[in-house]
Amino acid sequence: MKTLANILWFVLCGIWSAIMWLLAAALLAITVVGLPFALQCLKLAQFTLWPFGRTAIKSPNASPLGLLGNLLWLPFGLLLAFNYVVSGLALCITVIGIPFGVQSFKFAGLALTPFGREIVTGKEVTAAMGPTPSSLATPPPPPPG
Repeated sequence: MKTLANILWFVLCGIWSAIMWLLAAALLAITVVGLPFALQCLKLAQFTLWPFGRTAIKSPNASPLGLLGNLLWLPFGLLLAFNYVVSGLALCITVIGIPFGVQSFKFAGLALTPFGREIVTGKEVTAAMGPTPSSLATPPPPPPG
């Protein structure tokens, strides 16, 4: 199901979103000061192409300078987040578009604070969290016989 959702996302939203991030990266890479911001844009461009099955989490080894980066990024991030919110609202008009709208809202939050985030797969998140209480309460299957 994730593959189908990713293909539909790529065609409907992902390619346009990635182009937006790549244009931002190209503008920011003009100066040396903008290079860290351009690298964040490239990371997010890749993430927006194929988002289902992956998530952005706070990086455990994030630099304290990430807060400064997010503050400097805020004016530009507000513009990108506004675009994601508008497209998310438009996608939520239909029942079929609701999962894509929710994904767009997640990207709006990520557009505001991209520094200090790491893109991981759902399996990596589950492995990092360890066993859940519900999985511990599940009785083992009966022995064959």
